[in-house]
Amino acid sequence: MAHELDVNRAQWNERTIVHAASDFYDVAGFRAGQQTLRALELEEVGDVRGKRLLHLQCHFGLDTLSWARLGASVTGVDFSSEAIALARELAAELELEASFVCSDVYELRSHLRERFDIVFASYGVLVWLPDLVRWAQLVAHFLAEGGFFYLVDGHPVGVMLEEQDGRLVAVEPYFDVGPVEVPGGSTYADPEAVLANAMSYQWQHSLADVVSALAGEGLRIEFLHEFPFAASQRVPGMVRGEDAWWRLPDRNDVPFLFSIRASKDRI
Repeated sequence: MAHELDVNRAQWNERTIVHAASDFYDVAGFRAGQQTLRALELEEVGDVRGKRLLHLQCHFGLDTLSWARLGASVTGVDFSSEAIALARELAAELELEASFVCSDVYELRSHLRERFDIVFASYGVLVWLPDLVRWAQLVAHFLAEGGFFYLVDGHPVGVMLEEQDGRLVAVEPYFDVGPVEVPGGSTYADPEAVLANAMSYQWQHSLADVVSALAGEGLRIEFLHEFPFAASQRVPGMVRGEDAWWRLPDRNDVPFLFSIRASKDRI
């Protein structure tokens, strides 16, 4: 998958520059003391004070640095050199203790030797992963005994759907597919921006694939939660509530988000 990952990396390097200037990420607000973590992951991850936390696919580190502000000893990982450079710059500027590693997740063992109490990933990460078994192996490898992995991401059912004539229609496959060429030179953080690197490659994974990959590495599933709301507007009919979640009016029966927590028990 070297070609696909190189294409994706080029797009994420370009996205980083656009995202850093966007209202969506509000870097000025973060500099002023705001944190970017949502109530959902704060509650489900719990107290991180004194914990070693590894953030996979951290982009330019706002969530990583938010965990640092909450007392965690953090390491962020991303394959975008632009993102890691900006993350390091922000950490130094704000005098936050954080380490950042520029690496594809599958090559991380070559760049990092530590073990962590928490491995964390969130919002839009799975579609960029070609191999969930290798990914789960990485998660298990970097978890210390007694630690846990936490993921919150778009539900694969929600990803399938599109609104057509007021109805939700499944237009994408549910089961594991990829790589899928995804055209389009814009980005969620600034739809008006035009990216020179317009093509990316993505992968669709079922919920069973995620659970089975983690369980297959001996991790114990503590919970799997599904939610009828999303972190962004998945279909045009969704409305953003006061809690910042996007929901479909008048229905509460479509999963758009899920979270999972899996522990590495002590031997």
